[in-house]
Amino acid sequence: MSLLFKNDLIKIEIEPSEIPWLKIFTNEPIKEFSHCDENTKKEIWKYLDLIEKEMISYFKPEKINIASFGNYVPHVHFHIMARFKEDSFFPEPMWGKKQREANLNLPFFDDFYEIIKKKF
Repeated sequence: MSLLFKNDLIKIEIEPSEIPWLKIFTNEPIKEFSHCDENTKKEIWKYLDLIEKEMISYFKPEKINIASFGNYVPHVHFHIMARFKEDSFFPEPMWGKKQREANLNLPFFDDFYEIIKKKF
């Protein structure tokens, strides 16, 4: 994973994958979203909304998946993933049963990261 962005409340990391996949974490070790203060909640939703819109615009996915499972990592974080009918797991979640070998022809991820960093 590599850090894409960080401020006083959150950080955004790139999850290496065949699909565009970013994760938003709280900087503080907060276990549940309901334990976050209002400023942190607003910050998370602000960036989650921005990432989703930019993924839709740039990659034109079949669907955006947003998940928050912190069972292995009990720390508030959200996964934002652009999904495609041709990815290896669709329609299953990315941690589900592989359905096929991916057949993706996506725009460059690094260009997307540069575009989105300017919006942050």
